[in-house]
Amino acid sequence: MLEPRTAVHVHDQLRAHGPLVQVITNYVSMDIAANLLNAAGASPAMVHDAREAGEFAGIAQAVVANIGTLSPPWVDGMLAAVEVASAAGKPWVLDPVAVGATAYRRESAAALLEHHPTVIRGNASEILSIATSTGAGRGVDADADTSEVRTDAEALASKLETVVAMTGAVDVVTDGTRTTEIRGGDARAPMITALGCSASALVAAACAVHDDPFEASASALAILTAAIEQAAPLAEGPGSLRWRLLDALSTLSSDAVAAVAAR
Repeated sequence: MLEPRTAVHVHDQLRAHGPLVQVITNYVSMDIAANLLNAAGASPAMVHDAREAGEFAGIAQAVVANIGTLSPPWVDGMLAAVEVASAAGKPWVLDPVAVGATAYRRESAAALLEHHPTVIRGNASEILSIATSTGAGRGVDADADTSEVRTDAEALASKLETVVAMTGAVDVVTDGTRTTEIRGGDARAPMITALGCSASALVAAACAVHDDPFEASASALAILTAAIEQAAPLAEGPGSLRWRLLDALSTLSSDAVAAVAAR
């Protein structure tokens, strides 16, 4: 279980320190990921070109590598950035978007995994696909649910010595030894395109201000869940939920974060 005081501490630290997060992500998610980080108190930098990505990773406090809209130059930028981050002991998060869909995605994810991500944040199908390809899973199910993949996520985290943050109707976070769930949110949240990608960015920001990546990841998802729940009552649909979520993140109270963490 995530301690409410830990989630509150991470929330406070994001506001106090405004960590610089290098987010190498897809075209679809750039806008919402950057705005979500800003609203949460972090500082986003969408620096992806290989000619500067590695150098910038030396400045950033955390890095995200998101494979949503791949091309060779973008993969080169990701590899340059995560190599620097890993060598410097900085946290970095892999978001393996639709990793099981094509050979290119599987190959790119495998190359990134060689640099030992601090956290892998994905949905159940993505986590199951990676677990299967690394020999830590039981077969790919495109319609997988987090409850069905929990054991595979724990095995993957243990095998790769990383944290797996698996998001869905119920979020599951595990380091192979500790596992916790984050419950709540709103049924319309999955209709906000790239909200999962933005969650990866928030996880990276949390890892930048808290040394335990398991606690940081769970806290980030608790913060996001609390903001969704604050925004939801006034939202008429996914469009208004999107902008109300950003407003909610910017004004989110410690009590709201603690309430989600305590479930």
